[in-house]
Amino acid sequence: MSLVNFTTREITCKIVYYGPGRSGKTTNLHYIYGRVPDSRRGRMVSLATQTDRTLFFDFLPIDLGQISGFSTRFQLYTVPGQVYYNATRRLVLQGADGVVFVADSQARQLDENLESLQNLQSNLLEHGVDIRTVPLVMQYNKQDLPRELILSTADLDDALNFRGVTSFRADALHGVGVFETLKGISELVLKKLAAGAPA
Repeated sequence: MSLVNFTTREITCKIVYYGPGRSGKTTNLHYIYGRVPDSRRGRMVSLATQTDRTLFFDFLPIDLGQISGFSTRFQLYTVPGQVYYNATRRLVLQGADGVVFVADSQARQLDENLESLQNLQSNLLEHGVDIRTVPLVMQYNKQDLPRELILSTADLDDALNFRGVTSFRADALHGVGVFETLKGISELVLKKLAAGAPA
């Protein structure tokens, strides 16, 4: 749920990067954080557990425009991928304005991707949100791996993209598709926000 600050004339939107463990959620955030100018971002916060961590930071994008005279600020979050941190995932997901589902393109990771997508749906429902209505994009990460190890975009869409939302090929380690994914989800969030904004 977006937060409106009338004093600073900013609307803060929450975007959550969701997906199985080691799919590239943290890599996405580190890449974005490292390329957003210091003056346009807050500090990165890491909440570490024994085997995983949740990261978040906020930033003020340069070229996404305004809504009713308010500038937009985005808070980006990752969730821990491991199943036993589901309570943390559910908590981080609360109030999300948009979700990037980061899938591992490796064929051997398909079951983990499906399980994580089902978990996303379940956790959204816990907050009274239908996965069919939340702004969502798919990112198929690790596309830099040898072709014989990964599924094609078409196969990943068939298996995971039941809504037919925009999907992005990515190699987050090298930044390929990272900002395209962020722009895609940001535009969806702003479109939904603008639809509810006063004229």
